[in-house]
Amino acid sequence: MALHTKASIQLLTLEMFNFSIARLPRIEFGSGVIKKLPGIIQSYGSRVLLITGARSFVGTNGWDVLIEQLKQHKIHWQHCTIAQEPSPDWVDVTVQSFSSHIFDAVVGIGGGSALDAAKAVAGLLRVQRSVMDYLEGVGPELPYEGPAIPFIAVPTTAGTGSEATKNAVLSVQGGNGFKKSFRHDKLVAEYAIIDPDLLSNCPPDIIAANGMDALTQLLESYVSIKSNRFTDALAISGLQAVRDALIPLYKQSQGQRRNREKMAYAALLSGITLAQVGLGSVHGLASPLGAFFPIPHGIVCGTLVATASEINITSMQVREPNNPALIKYAHVAEILCQQHFTTHQAAYEALLNTLTSWTQELALPRLSHYGLQHDQLDRVIANCRGSSMKTNPIVLIDEEIRQIMLMRL
Repeated sequence: MALHTKASIQLLTLEMFNFSIARLPRIEFGSGVIKKLPGIIQSYGSRVLLITGARSFVGTNGWDVLIEQLKQHKIHWQHCTIAQEPSPDWVDVTVQSFSSHIFDAVVGIGGGSALDAAKAVAGLLRVQRSVMDYLEGVGPELPYEGPAIPFIAVPTTAGTGSEATKNAVLSVQGGNGFKKSFRHDKLVAEYAIIDPDLLSNCPPDIIAANGMDALTQLLESYVSIKSNRFTDALAISGLQAVRDALIPLYKQSQGQRRNREKMAYAALLSGITLAQVGLGSVHGLASPLGAFFPIPHGIVCGTLVATASEINITSMQVREPNNPALIKYAHVAEILCQQHFTTHQAAYEALLNTLTSWTQELALPRLSHYGLQHDQLDRVIANCRGSSMKTNPIVLIDEEIRQIMLMRL
């Protein structure tokens, strides 16, 4: 019997029909849907705070068109930009600087950093407390009760899926750095407006890093210990889209409009799945690596996804040979390689070869490029066992986690 038939039968027998789905935004998806933004803002009122990235949208013709539309709708707006990953200090200063204003909505336009920044500000403008009071794993971790200002997410990159999640990731970089989330259902966007045309200004290196972030989120949520039929269907659809569109979009091949649509779709699905069922070892490592070193999040994901998958598969084969995630990894191989395999081992080898090939083709740097050295691995390992690592399909020992990084040092 062919592997794809066995894998399909085995997947159908998994007990995944008991699940809960947390709140999602209302989604507007498609070419040109950015035009709906002024009307959506107006449904909440006439006063809006716009938080954008420094370059991804401001300075383009789209920004000029939006401002003119806001004027036509008689919407009063304030604007601030974020040029890097948001820090707790940035959030607190921004909230304080706008504390005398009354806003009916907050709109984030940009990559994951801009959306996370806007999400946090929307959650705090009416609360007037430091975000450190609510940040997980740091400070008092007070229960967040709101109220939050309605938040509208408009991504201009395809990777983080922040438009569909309830967490704003905030970072402090350096020796005492951290990367933690301000997380609550009340922070979920009221609307996610996903216009693939906004990706047209993304340079290839951003396409590569963000695309591999989306791929990693889809893969890790698919094999998560909390996965279910609902999220699996979305993850599979997203993986198919990444397979078809990421490399062509990076290489600026023909059919770019369709490639942008597929990658925006994949990123959205990755945000939905990660928000519902969690992630895995790559994102567990991404937190300390991004905090202690100047490594962009998408680079961490892209450079580690192949080695993390290899260590997961090998560890399960040795210690948990009946782990259902092994079947899922074989299924992912069939999806990404678009072929059937006669044995699980052949599928695993093909999957790892494909992920490694993409890492090389997308020119993703090694960890040492950002200053990580052998004698610093213990510190990263000691700080990697946060929420993402808890949903990895197998509990990895320290030496296995070390090996994931060593293979891409």
